[in-house]
Amino acid sequence: MPAPTDPFFVVLLGGALQATPRVAADVAGARFVAADGGMRHAAALGVRPEIWVGDFDSTPPELLDAWPDIERQPYPVAKNETDGAIAVSVAIERGARKIVLAGALGGERSDHALMHLIHAVSLEEQGFAIKLTSGTEEAWPLLPGTREIDLPKGSLFSVLGLSPLAGLDIGNVRYPLKDFSLPFGSSRTISNVAEGPVRLSLASGRAIFIARPYDLSGA
Repeated sequence: MPAPTDPFFVVLLGGALQATPRVAADVAGARFVAADGGMRHAAALGVRPEIWVGDFDSTPPELLDAWPDIERQPYPVAKNETDGAIAVSVAIERGARKIVLAGALGGERSDHALMHLIHAVSLEEQGFAIKLTSGTEEAWPLLPGTREIDLPKGSLFSVLGLSPLAGLDIGNVRYPLKDFSLPFGSSRTISNVAEGPVRLSLASGRAIFIARPYDLSGA
């Protein structure tokens, strides 16, 4: 759990989100910012965001009526940032160092989902701790260094290189790699299977680690 001096925020985005047990654990103890239509997830999670931002072009009237007392920060439709990016900026202005982007994966707009992944890598490079989730899929930026990602044994995952990768180690998995160089565009690291918490190390490059913790079907 983050310390009280290190605020932890969840940004509710407009993509798909299922209120799975892992999502419940991800959002426990957080403060919340809703981005436009992402407010629809608040009721399913049983949470009350402290602010609601966006141009509200994807917010139906009944959702506006359901949350009349939430502080709103409206923006014009013609603007230079997405509602999600604005919501993340608001969370950072309020002190966020750890951010979960809930509703960041899937949904009707693949351009927005891809932008969330790229934005997450940029934020991680700036020193923020970022996780993305739809409830059934989860993703983390993977930058140079080491980390461990807690996954159930048998769950499916992939590493998507956003650049050439060097010195990639993937351990405690069905198909381990050691000091591997992954060319940009290679599918070599798609569809692996966790044997439990996945141990990762990367010497250089940028990637996304994306997992399906409830998919135990195998690679």
